[in-house]
Amino acid sequence: MVRGLGTQSRGFTLIELLIVMVLLVLLAGISLAVYGNSVQRGKEAALAEDLFQMRKAIDEYYADKGKYPTDLQTLVTEKYLRSIAPDPFTNSADTWQQIPSEPNAANPAAEPGISDVKSGSDQTGLNGKPYSEWE
Repeated sequence: MVRGLGTQSRGFTLIELLIVMVLLVLLAGISLAVYGNSVQRGKEAALAEDLFQMRKAIDEYYADKGKYPTDLQTLVTEKYLRSIAPDPFTNSADTWQQIPSEPNAANPAAEPGISDVKSGSDQTGLNGKPYSEWE
């Protein structure tokens, strides 16, 4: 097709292409930030649920046996938990911090156990509180 003298071929200018590219980069950056936060929120929800379940199992063990379990594996052995869930932030079941129970004044010969469990992660949550301090 032959064009005459007064006609121009219409295309995109360099500035139009740059504006489109900047907008695409901005949208991609925003979506990555939102995705990253949603992944972290999911891990935080898993951590809160894992802590709740392990603390509940420790309390049930204490109510049944009158003493605290010696470690988390005891809760699995005694069928209070099916397994020890991995810490969502360290990806390991071996990094849970086991908080020892206070000595029993009424029974000083009683074997010490664990009364609480916390995350072994050194990261900080979206709420600004370290995961190792979550209640």
